[in-house]
Amino acid sequence: MESPAFDLAFEPAYGRAVPVVSGIARITAENPGPFTFFGTNSYLVGSSSLGVIDPGPEDEAHFAALMAAIGGREVTHIFLSHTHRDHSPLARRLQAETGAVTVGQGPHRPARRLREGEVNPFAESSDMDFVPDIALGDGETIAGDGWALTSVLTPGHTANHAAFALEGREILFSGDHVMAWSTSIVAPPDGSMADYMAALDKLIGREDGLLLPGHGGPVREPKSFLPALKAHRLGRERAVLARIAAGDREISEMVKAIYRDTDPKLHGAAALSVLAHIEHLLERGEITADGPPSLAASYRPATGK
Repeated sequence: MESPAFDLAFEPAYGRAVPVVSGIARITAENPGPFTFFGTNSYLVGSSSLGVIDPGPEDEAHFAALMAAIGGREVTHIFLSHTHRDHSPLARRLQAETGAVTVGQGPHRPARRLREGEVNPFAESSDMDFVPDIALGDGETIAGDGWALTSVLTPGHTANHAAFALEGREILFSGDHVMAWSTSIVAPPDGSMADYMAALDKLIGREDGLLLPGHGGPVREPKSFLPALKAHRLGRERAVLARIAAGDREISEMVKAIYRDTDPKLHGAAALSVLAHIEHLLERGEITADGPPSLAASYRPATGK
């Protein structure tokens, strides 16, 4: 299965503010991992007065780096793309230090209700206590001194995920929805593949020339990268359908075949991704299940498919 042209070249420059383009600097937290790449990117937008996007995890060194980069300038707003713990917890300390207003789509919530007996595997990764001072709907704009950011709601990775478009610059801060280095995790019940794909189509319909993600380097050619990312997701969906048609009944069997070249340590996350595809396929009547969809359920082709 072909993948988009993922770009793994990235220098995190921990502890330093890296100029990205005029009026935007990036500071990367030193929290590397299989889901965070080299770490979480925080962005400073503006010159004399700033907006901060995704302050990151509760980390003393990263807080010190942010404050050094701010350098005594006014911070008016703190924007959150979503409320996973690698993005939002440091907003509290930053707000206490600067007096800035916090902005996001809303508090953390699952994409759907948990089913009886179901456990949210990402519950420990979710910042359940964060509530933004300003909850933005789609297309709402917050203006600062010389900059304005407009919300582009992009649920899928989480139900409350938002990207932010820098007005007049064709630049989109894409959070974890679209990243240059890898696909985003879509894991029920926190995430929804149907929501993710609809939001991806929304970005494909935009005219952004540069995406600045929550992890790794920029997406420099979004007009080609985004359709390729969609094709990759649809390819995964076809692979799931093919495995079910071939007789695989459980997600564990499908993962072994579809992700045979993937590090087995990541098969747990891969199983959640397959479950997200399966939920989407069930919604469309493409397959059937022996009960509510879960990692342990059994799946078959829909009659007549």
